[in-house]
Amino acid sequence: MRIWRLFPLYILVAGSLICVAQQQNGNQVVRVPDGGQSGAMESIFVPPKAGAPFSLTLHTEWKRSLGNGGSITFTNERRIVRDSKGRIFQERAALVPKNTNVKSFISTIQITDPAKHTWHNCIVARKVCDLYRYRLSTTDKFGPMRDGNYVDSGGSSQDEDLGVSSTQGEDTHGYKETATLNPGQTGNDQPLVTVREFWYSARLAFNLISIVDNPFSGHQEFTVRDLNTAEPDPALFEIPEGYTVADHLTDE
Repeated sequence: MRIWRLFPLYILVAGSLICVAQQQNGNQVVRVPDGGQSGAMESIFVPPKAGAPFSLTLHTEWKRSLGNGGSITFTNERRIVRDSKGRIFQERAALVPKNTNVKSFISTIQITDPAKHTWHNCIVARKVCDLYRYRLSTTDKFGPMRDGNYVDSGGSSQDEDLGVSSTQGEDTHGYKETATLNPGQTGNDQPLVTVREFWYSARLAFNLISIVDNPFSGHQEFTVRDLNTAEPDPALFEIPEGYTVADHLTDE
């Protein structure tokens, strides 16, 4: 694995999604402002592990640096549930500015079934569940995402074992990875340093705490709260009432 792979460029996609249309002399005038950026934040990965049910609330904070030396922080909380069969229910919630009166909302509900190989992506505003193929299985092997020590001509990295601890009552193993990209590798005039720290539960097969500090995407913290390892309500894994299904399996 080469060093540049630790610095995702997805947030550098330039261009604005906002067009301003006006009527002038009967003709439409389209105005598009220069600059801007678009991108999405990736969250923790929860695999379809069988025999390890849970329900939890995932708290997320995303801090971005501003050009004037300040910063802006977005946050949300969402529910993730898995049953003993490896089926996963999770909400996707809008990120909102921290410490404001702006309320987050659930935009999407996702339900995956490894036995049926189905993934329902349910858009709340449309009440439509798009059906896709789910390719993971309970027979897959899952482990912590570790890049390991390596040295590349474009930079260097350090891998640190933080030992064992307890997180939300679960045994976790901590790791810290620091990757440095040398100047001139991606148009940068200074070294770029990414630090990734996470606390992994082998029994549940995902990170209960994950902290990523990246010069491109900012500082992200994902923290599991209210972890309950009892078997969840099976009704969660059914299509929500009032939703229709749009089958995209034949599109593949």
